[in-house]
Amino acid sequence: MSSQTFIEMRNIVKTFKTPVGEFTALKGVNADFRRGEFVSVVGKSGSGKSTLVNMLTGIDHPTSGEVRIGDTYVHKLNESQMARWRGRNLGIVFQFYQLLPMLSLLENVILPMDFAELYSPAERERRALELLDLVGLADLAHKMPAQVSGGQQQSAAIARALANDPPLIVADEPTGNLDSHSAERVFQIFAMLARQGKTIVMVTHDNALADRAQRKLVLADGEVVDEAIVNTLPWLSHRQMLRATKSAQRQRFAPGETIIHRGQPHHHLYIIADGTAQVYLDDVAPIAELGPGQFFGEIELLEHRNGAVATIKAAVHSAVEVLALESHILGELIDEAATMREMMIQTMQQRLAQNAQFLTLKQRTYA
Repeated sequence: MSSQTFIEMRNIVKTFKTPVGEFTALKGVNADFRRGEFVSVVGKSGSGKSTLVNMLTGIDHPTSGEVRIGDTYVHKLNESQMARWRGRNLGIVFQFYQLLPMLSLLENVILPMDFAELYSPAERERRALELLDLVGLADLAHKMPAQVSGGQQQSAAIARALANDPPLIVADEPTGNLDSHSAERVFQIFAMLARQGKTIVMVTHDNALADRAQRKLVLADGEVVDEAIVNTLPWLSHRQMLRATKSAQRQRFAPGETIIHRGQPHHHLYIIADGTAQVYLDDVAPIAELGPGQFFGEIELLEHRNGAVATIKAAVHSAVEVLALESHILGELIDEAATMREMMIQTMQQRLAQNAQFLTLKQRTYA
């Protein structure tokens, strides 16, 4: 565990009992989050995103596994302990703001300080005004939620989440109910907070915003996709990424150790997960260095070469960890992705043709 690791989720399993039987939403999830990191959590509906963040907020508890935030194992807290811990350590931002409609924006921001009994009454109002100013709402402090826009309500909700200066902000679809301009404003606030040292975990369906976070955590069918796969093979579907994650072999090489020899056959795509690899065309000096998210071996696989075009070694100053994906699996994933693209194109063409036929029929009807 890194000394900077703030949140540690280990072997998280969450099973729900339903009328038709048990459903496992999270299947042995392992995830780490560092202090001051802005992480987006993405995945299709039903992938386990909201269930995962519910493990962080204490809204739900894992069936098995551990959740550590700072020095606290939150899954072990009872309800009263959780309420106290949450009030001082966690800010939550929801999709639909959850502001109390009978209170002004200022009073909504003061409320968490009242509950946690933090700061004096005068300090609470001063702090609430400062937080509203931080999110650009100082002039609207005494307005009621219904008197401001949706984007302004969400900004006020962020100020409320910051009321007790928590180190962690969890946001579940915070831009899902906003226009693009307001969504951008919310994103910029989160980015600013991360620069100030807050840890931001944001669940979102907005891929454009998700890609701009410092790191993206992808969930598929209740499991975490390896980040090296996400960064290297972004054109795969999430389920294909998960298949690649499960199929890839993780290998570690000592400093200076050879990974592949020039001229010798190999049948893998190598993705660097950690460390640095060096590329040699001779034994004299490296011609290039490759870092996390970069890969090698693709030239030989795509051109059906019998031997490696270069020697690849772990850098002399550090070990390197790679994911080795067999060529036949990579080929199958590429073929599936191409087939999916063709199916999407055919579907779009069919819909366009249907629309054209409908318009023609409509024109004849009114002719």
